[in-house]
Amino acid sequence: MKYFKNAVAILMLSIASNFMFSQVKPLDGELTNYQYPYEVHFLNFKSQNNDLKMAYMDVQPKKANGKAIMLLHGKNFNGAYWEKTAKDLSDKGFRVIIPDQIGFGKSSKPQSYQFSFSQLANNTKAILDDLKIDKLIVLGHSMGGMVATRFTLLYPEKVEKLILENPIGLEDYKTFASYQTIDQAYQSELKNTAESYKNYQLKFYYDNKWKSEYQPWLDLIAGWTLHQDYPKVAWDAALTSDMIYNQPVCYEFKNIKTPTLLIIGTRDRTAIGKDRAPKELQPKMGQYQELGKKTQQQIAGSKLVELENVGHLPHIEVYDKFWNALYEFIK
Repeated sequence: MKYFKNAVAILMLSIASNFMFSQVKPLDGELTNYQYPYEVHFLNFKSQNNDLKMAYMDVQPKKANGKAIMLLHGKNFNGAYWEKTAKDLSDKGFRVIIPDQIGFGKSSKPQSYQFSFSQLANNTKAILDDLKIDKLIVLGHSMGGMVATRFTLLYPEKVEKLILENPIGLEDYKTFASYQTIDQAYQSELKNTAESYKNYQLKFYYDNKWKSEYQPWLDLIAGWTLHQDYPKVAWDAALTSDMIYNQPVCYEFKNIKTPTLLIIGTRDRTAIGKDRAPKELQPKMGQYQELGKKTQQQIAGSKLVELENVGHLPHIEVYDKFWNALYEFIK
């Protein structure tokens, strides 16, 4: 009887799990059937012999304060997850620019492209040039923090203030983890499923506590795995993983002269290539309660706001605390 009850329990759990993931809808490579929270514009340009389109949202305030802010997304995300942040910034008078980097979201997925943070920064600058925005505040989350850092180093005259929200790249992953080829990374990406993505997010983002408000941001990447376009998306994901591994920004934080705020969830343990690192080194990677302090010391005059027991996505997990830190710095 006990065995039977356990078997039934396992079966019911499996059915519930399959039902939950069955709600995920297939999404094509450029999310053409997914509606973003604000109107999407496209910048068409040629880069590396590719005809590309770069998506972005341009959220105009009802009563402008004369300032603009750009929000840069992470690797497992796109501009849509800035919805609430953009609304509150707009309500405070800021013009909000939210790009999807090439290879992400609604932007082009080129299959022959040399991804670099300098190239992504240059692409991003092209949007601002097209919009005739000369100076603005830049906020980058996760991989977006690495883009924001490179953008600030390349174009310091354009950046009024810099905010880094749980950025990756606060350490050099090459010093911990062995190299994997792009082909190996691609094969790994192809194995992703809605369930594997959720398990990753539970572990690294949300302390194994799932809330319904996290689901939309999981659905966006999980939906890709169900569509015939997924190999194209997975290839660009492999290329950008290689970029993150091979192009650290941590050695250049000392060169940033822009007023900078670090918003760090101290429970975060995100680290690229952790599974490829020796077992004795893995616990030393992604220690954000230490990395935040170390990075603040490297960026002269920077401010650090640590959010205790918060993971990789403060603006999703503890929005009010994130917002208070952000607005206090930019108001």
